[in-house]
Amino acid sequence: MKNDDNNKTEEEKQQHKQNKDRTIGILDSRFNQTLRNVQGLLKGRSIPGKILLSQRVDLPDSSNLYSPTYQRSLSYNDAGTNDHTSEMGEEEVHSTSKPIGSSNESKLKISTAPVENSSEFIRKSSVGGRATDSARVMKFTKVLSGMMVILDKLRELAWSGVPDYMRPAVWRLLLGCAPPNSDRKEGVLRRKRLEYLECVSQCYDIPDTERSDDEINMLRQIAVDCPRTVPDVPFFQQQQVQKSLERILYTWAIRHPASGYVQGINDLVTPFLVVFLSEHLEGDIDSWSMSELTSDKISNVEADCYWCLSKLLDGMQDHYTFAQPGIQRLVFKLKELVRRIDEPVSTHMEQQGLEFLQFAFRWFNCLLIREIPFNLVQRLWDTYLAEGDALPDFLVYIFASFLLTWSDEILKLDFQELVMFLQHLPTQNWTDQELEMVLSRAFMWHTMFNSSPSHLST
Repeated sequence: MKNDDNNKTEEEKQQHKQNKDRTIGILDSRFNQTLRNVQGLLKGRSIPGKILLSQRVDLPDSSNLYSPTYQRSLSYNDAGTNDHTSEMGEEEVHSTSKPIGSSNESKLKISTAPVENSSEFIRKSSVGGRATDSARVMKFTKVLSGMMVILDKLRELAWSGVPDYMRPAVWRLLLGCAPPNSDRKEGVLRRKRLEYLECVSQCYDIPDTERSDDEINMLRQIAVDCPRTVPDVPFFQQQQVQKSLERILYTWAIRHPASGYVQGINDLVTPFLVVFLSEHLEGDIDSWSMSELTSDKISNVEADCYWCLSKLLDGMQDHYTFAQPGIQRLVFKLKELVRRIDEPVSTHMEQQGLEFLQFAFRWFNCLLIREIPFNLVQRLWDTYLAEGDALPDFLVYIFASFLLTWSDEILKLDFQELVMFLQHLPTQNWTDQELEMVLSRAFMWHTMFNSSPSHLST
């Protein structure tokens, strides 16, 4: 009997070891694939700092190619099933990754490997890009068409971007506005939309005589901020759009008295509003008019925005409470991460007397909406929402990658020039490719540092 117990224990240990090796192998493969994608985007430029690339690699000009896609890092739970593993294998069919299970040392040295000849590189990249695009759409369709949507699979797909016409359904699922069970979706949405209407009638559609002084002041502040929201996009200057923003924000603030309304939350509603309106309005956003919609459709869009905003902010409540301690904590983490990744930039900013709070506070407060062209915000938010509860910590890596995009320029500027530069970053001509570059670097640094917090200790 004792021998049987010993044998069983040995078998369990062996099985545990095999599962762990398989999971680590999958993560290694993902890391290597993402590192190659970044190399393809860099086109011969080093990543800021001294961590990743030890030697410049002259890649052929691939500016006209489809930007490579990459996948979100998997948790151990995500990688635990054979079905999940086989799907990831399909996504990497166009890659030339090293065998699974390569060491950490090989990860750091991969950048010095010879690059295949230009014509072969271009052929593989262009073919792989087209195939991956159609394959990704098919994967989204497969996940969304099931009776029960597997949210882990949906998050993994959404991390790398969601097709425009699928985005409203995907965002509702990721934020819990719609249930993963398709049979319950219509009923749940109807109930949530009715509840929102009741909240509006109780909180917003009342005379000022029934409001407290604080509530009157808060409503006035919201009314002042709405016309300032995304001023570069004419659509948001429409009176009906600003009225919808006002209703959503005020209702949310009354229902969340711990924080109430804080300037910057108005920006966070805008991606949701555009995405859910896209189900009802066609063409470019500059041609949209809210007057084309019925009051029922407008109230449904507002309700979905309200519930999605609520879920998003539930994961970062202390970002908007008194003194906003959550943001201050993340700004400190950003400073430490930049110091580890690019010490010359960190030292220069310190010598010039520039505090990270002077520019990064707005980044965390508005989640970069004011820093990049609005047409790129929805793609960025695909990754935000796919991160789920892990988003606040991952923002630190995205913002470090965003900042160090301009490491060379930063080193040339004095204090006054740094303040002006970081408050008006030259992103007006950015495309998806620059954004993918930021996300790729963030993914790698998160992979390297997140499981080794000692790297970020002083």
